[in-house]
Amino acid sequence: MFDCLIVGAGPAGLTAATYLARFRRNVLMIDSGRSRAALIPRSHNCPGYPDGISGEELLARLHAQVERYCVPLIRAEVETVVRLPDGLFEAMANGQNVHARHVLLATGAVDIEPRLPNIEDAVHRGLIRHCPICDAYEVIDQAVVIIGTGAHVFREARFLRHYTRRVPIVTLGRPADLTVAQQAQLAELRIPIVETAIAGMHADEQRIVSIELGDGRTLEFDALYSALGAVNRSELARRLGGAVDDASAILVDAHQQTNVAGLYAIGDVVAALNQISVAMGQAAIAATAIHNRL
Repeated sequence: MFDCLIVGAGPAGLTAATYLARFRRNVLMIDSGRSRAALIPRSHNCPGYPDGISGEELLARLHAQVERYCVPLIRAEVETVVRLPDGLFEAMANGQNVHARHVLLATGAVDIEPRLPNIEDAVHRGLIRHCPICDAYEVIDQAVVIIGTGAHVFREARFLRHYTRRVPIVTLGRPADLTVAQQAQLAELRIPIVETAIAGMHADEQRIVSIELGDGRTLEFDALYSALGAVNRSELARRLGGAVDDASAILVDAHQQTNVAGLYAIGDVVAALNQISVAMGQAAIAATAIHNRL
């Protein structure tokens, strides 16, 4: 019987594990090894790292910190979590049943990637980016291309326009799906919309150099942002009756508890700003609340 089962070992889950271990609580972590943070080439707004830090290095440091408190970690996918009649939780992973008084979901989100060659390597190398809040500062006055449609790409284009004047939108051949008012705002900001598919992509060792459009044109640029959105890994919460928003992000209270007693959620899977510092803060709040509840 564990005081808390933490599902997910990204920055949020690992921070929560450290807090709970230091609270002298009996904790188990289960992780599938697919942390979104591992793909970050270098984060420059993670507190305490003025020269930036890669996602892999940050995860390694957080793992080393957790290991000092001998928190067990199982590499597996949590298949199911059910709430028992006595209020406890039972999880199934790798054919094993795990029982816990609390469950803390730090399952994160998965970015929707454009269908381009060698996409995972391109993301890992920083050739294709997803988070202008994280790294738009590094593309000041550079040529940037944004891929996407609808309200999401509209918001991202306006955000990036604060950093550079060269921000064309490429819709991958789909309609832009923008309102008349949104199109007018983009026109006022001189952000062109290219409703054409991408036929090819060329990259050197440092950055993407250009993309070939289906109509024969070529766009050269310094950075490509994907604004296709993300899928929240909230299935376990939803199966337990946890409330989610329209994007399937888990809804929580001020202590990171869901509407299911004893079920908590933190990090990118929660309806909040997807940032490492936010995830760590949520981890501290949730772990303290769980400790106090125990």
